[in-house]
Amino acid sequence: MSTTKTNETLKIHTIESAPEKSKALLEKSKKAYGYVPNLHGALAEAPELLEAYQTLHELFANSSFNNDELTVVWQTINVEHECHYCVPAHTAIAKAMKVDDAITEALRNKTQMPSEKLQALHETTLSIVRNRGVISQEEIDTFFKAGYNQRNLLEIILGLSQKVISNYTNHIAETPLDKGFEQFIWKK
Repeated sequence: MSTTKTNETLKIHTIESAPEKSKALLEKSKKAYGYVPNLHGALAEAPELLEAYQTLHELFANSSFNNDELTVVWQTINVEHECHYCVPAHTAIAKAMKVDDAITEALRNKTQMPSEKLQALHETTLSIVRNRGVISQEEIDTFFKAGYNQRNLLEIILGLSQKVISNYTNHIAETPLDKGFEQFIWKK
Protein backbone atom coordinates (compact mmCIF):
# COMPACT_ATOMS: atom_id res chain seq x y z
CA MET A 1 0.00 0.00 0.00
CA SER A 2 1.37 3.42 -0.90
CA THR A 3 1.33 6.64 1.04
CA THR A 4 -1.39 9.09 -0.04
CA LYS A 5 -0.20 12.65 -0.66
CA THR A 6 -2.60 15.48 0.03
CA ASN A 7 -0.35 18.39 -0.89
CA GLU A 8 3.27 19.04 -1.78
CA THR A 9 4.75 18.28 1.63
CA LEU A 10 2.44 16.30 3.91
CA LYS A 11 1.62 12.59 3.80
CA ILE A 12 -1.21 10.43 5.01
CA HIS A 13 0.64 7.38 6.31
CA THR A 14 -0.40 3.78 6.18
CA ILE A 15 0.77 1.35 8.84
CA GLU A 16 3.53 0.29 6.45
CA SER A 17 4.79 3.79 5.64
CA ALA A 18 4.50 5.26 9.14
CA PRO A 19 7.47 6.04 11.35
CA GLU A 20 8.30 3.06 13.55
CA LYS A 21 6.94 4.68 16.74
CA SER A 22 3.56 5.25 15.03
CA LYS A 23 3.01 1.74 13.69
CA ALA A 24 1.55 0.31 16.93
CA LEU A 25 -0.60 3.43 17.35
CA LEU A 26 -2.01 2.99 13.84
CA GLU A 27 -2.61 -0.70 14.58
CA LYS A 28 -4.62 0.46 17.61
CA SER A 29 -6.66 2.75 15.34
CA LYS A 30 -7.25 -0.05 12.86
CA LYS A 31 -8.42 -2.34 15.67
CA ALA A 32 -10.78 0.34 17.02
CA TYR A 33 -12.29 1.46 13.69
CA GLY A 34 -11.66 -1.42 11.30
CA TYR A 35 -9.35 0.79 9.22
CA VAL A 36 -6.84 3.60 9.74
CA PRO A 37 -8.69 6.93 9.49
CA ASN A 38 -6.91 9.44 7.25
CA LEU A 39 -6.59 11.84 10.19
CA HIS A 40 -4.62 9.22 12.11
CA GLY A 41 -2.46 8.63 9.04
CA ALA A 42 -1.68 12.36 8.92
CA LEU A 43 -0.92 12.51 12.65
CA ALA A 44 1.38 9.47 12.36
CA GLU A 45 4.27 11.55 11.02
CA ALA A 46 4.64 12.83 14.61
CA PRO A 47 4.18 9.76 16.84
CA GLU A 48 3.82 11.82 20.01
CA LEU A 49 1.04 13.88 18.42
CA LEU A 50 -0.85 10.75 17.34
CA GLU A 51 -0.47 9.32 20.83
CA ALA A 52 -1.62 12.58 22.41
CA TYR A 53 -4.67 12.68 20.13
CA GLN A 54 -5.64 9.07 20.89
CA THR A 55 -5.17 9.63 24.62
CA LEU A 56 -7.17 12.87 24.66
CA HIS A 57 -9.94 11.20 22.64
CA GLU A 58 -10.19 8.34 25.14
CA LEU A 59 -10.13 10.69 28.12
CA PHE A 60 -12.80 13.00 26.70
CA ALA A 61 -15.01 10.12 25.52
CA ASN A 62 -14.88 8.81 29.10
CA SER A 63 -15.57 12.18 30.73
CA SER A 64 -18.77 12.99 32.61
CA PHE A 65 -20.56 14.09 29.43
CA ASN A 66 -23.16 11.83 27.79
CA ASN A 67 -23.14 11.14 24.04
CA ASP A 68 -25.31 14.15 23.21
CA GLU A 69 -23.06 16.44 25.22
CA LEU A 70 -19.86 14.99 23.76
CA THR A 71 -21.29 15.65 20.31
CA VAL A 72 -22.21 19.23 21.22
CA VAL A 73 -18.67 19.98 22.40
CA TRP A 74 -16.95 18.23 19.48
CA GLN A 75 -19.16 19.65 16.75
CA THR A 76 -19.32 23.16 18.20
CA ILE A 77 -15.54 23.27 17.98
CA ASN A 78 -15.36 21.53 14.58
CA VAL A 79 -17.85 23.95 13.02
CA GLU A 80 -16.24 27.01 14.61
CA HIS A 81 -12.83 25.86 13.33
CA GLU A 82 -14.42 25.10 9.92
CA CYS A 83 -12.91 21.61 9.83
CA HIS A 84 -13.82 19.99 6.52
CA TYR A 85 -12.86 16.55 7.89
CA CYS A 86 -14.09 16.55 11.50
CA VAL A 87 -17.60 17.89 10.89
CA PRO A 88 -18.48 14.94 8.60
CA ALA A 89 -16.52 12.50 10.78
CA HIS A 90 -18.38 13.54 13.92
CA THR A 91 -21.68 13.44 12.06
CA ALA A 92 -20.99 9.75 11.39
CA ILE A 93 -19.75 9.24 14.96
CA ALA A 94 -22.89 10.89 16.35
CA LYS A 95 -25.06 8.53 14.28
CA ALA A 96 -23.09 5.55 15.60
CA MET A 97 -23.54 6.89 19.15
CA LYS A 98 -27.32 7.20 18.52
CA VAL A 99 -27.34 10.97 19.02
CA ASP A 100 -30.56 12.61 17.84
CA ASP A 101 -30.14 13.95 14.29
CA ALA A 102 -31.76 17.22 15.45
CA ILE A 103 -28.70 17.90 17.62
CA THR A 104 -26.25 17.16 14.81
CA GLU A 105 -28.18 19.24 12.28
CA ALA A 106 -28.46 22.20 14.67
CA LEU A 107 -24.70 22.11 15.19
CA ARG A 108 -23.86 21.73 11.48
CA ASN A 109 -26.24 24.54 10.53
CA LYS A 110 -25.58 26.85 13.49
CA THR A 111 -29.19 26.86 14.64
CA GLN A 112 -30.77 26.62 18.10
CA MET A 113 -30.12 23.41 20.06
CA PRO A 114 -33.19 21.28 20.90
CA SER A 115 -32.86 21.92 24.66
CA GLU A 116 -31.85 24.85 26.86
CA LYS A 117 -29.23 22.73 28.62
CA LEU A 118 -27.52 21.72 25.37
CA GLN A 119 -27.77 25.33 24.15
CA ALA A 120 -25.91 26.44 27.30
CA LEU A 121 -23.21 23.84 26.64
CA HIS A 122 -22.93 24.96 23.03
CA GLU A 123 -22.72 28.66 23.94
CA THR A 124 -20.16 28.08 26.68
CA THR A 125 -18.01 25.93 24.41
CA LEU A 126 -18.21 28.54 21.67
CA SER A 127 -17.25 31.31 24.08
CA ILE A 128 -14.26 29.34 25.38
CA VAL A 129 -13.06 28.76 21.80
CA ARG A 130 -13.65 32.29 20.54
CA ASN A 131 -12.25 33.99 23.65
CA ARG A 132 -9.36 31.58 24.24
CA GLY A 133 -10.69 30.61 27.62
CA VAL A 134 -11.38 34.12 28.85
CA ILE A 135 -15.07 33.93 29.73
CA SER A 136 -17.09 36.04 32.13
CA GLN A 137 -18.46 35.06 35.51
CA GLU A 138 -21.91 35.68 34.04
CA GLU A 139 -21.26 33.04 31.36
CA ILE A 140 -20.03 30.59 33.99
CA ASP A 141 -23.08 31.27 36.16
CA THR A 142 -25.41 30.71 33.19
CA PHE A 143 -23.63 27.41 32.45
CA PHE A 144 -24.01 26.27 36.07
CA LYS A 145 -27.67 27.33 36.19
CA ALA A 146 -28.30 25.11 33.15
CA GLY A 147 -27.29 22.10 35.24
CA TYR A 148 -23.56 21.82 34.64
CA ASN A 149 -20.70 22.06 37.16
CA GLN A 150 -17.04 22.95 37.46
CA ARG A 151 -15.94 19.51 36.25
CA ASN A 152 -18.04 19.92 33.09
CA LEU A 153 -16.56 23.37 32.48
CA LEU A 154 -13.04 22.01 32.70
CA GLU A 155 -13.89 18.99 30.53
CA ILE A 156 -14.81 21.35 27.69
CA ILE A 157 -11.13 22.34 27.72
CA LEU A 158 -10.20 18.65 27.45
CA GLY A 159 -12.43 18.27 24.39
CA LEU A 160 -11.00 21.46 22.91
CA SER A 161 -7.47 20.13 23.37
CA GLN A 162 -8.37 17.06 21.33
CA LYS A 163 -10.09 19.12 18.64
CA VAL A 164 -7.22 21.59 18.26
CA ILE A 165 -4.98 18.66 17.35
CA SER A 166 -7.38 17.22 14.78
CA ASN A 167 -8.81 20.43 13.32
CA TYR A 168 -5.45 22.15 12.89
CA THR A 169 -3.83 19.02 11.46
CA ASN A 170 -6.67 18.61 8.98
CA HIS A 171 -6.31 22.22 7.83
CA ILE A 172 -2.57 21.86 7.29
CA ALA A 173 -2.66 18.34 5.80
CA GLU A 174 -5.82 18.92 3.72
CA THR A 175 -6.85 15.50 5.01
CA PRO A 176 -9.14 13.73 2.54
CA LEU A 177 -12.41 12.35 3.91
CA ASP A 178 -12.59 8.64 4.55
CA LYS A 179 -15.20 6.83 2.42
CA GLY A 180 -17.54 6.37 5.38
CA PHE A 181 -17.67 10.13 6.00
CA GLU A 182 -18.21 11.29 2.40
CA GLN A 183 -22.01 11.13 2.68
CA PHE A 184 -21.83 13.73 5.47
CA ILE A 185 -19.67 16.27 3.61
CA TRP A 186 -19.91 19.75 5.11
CA LYS A 187 -18.90 23.22 4.01
CA LYS A 188 -19.32 26.55 5.77
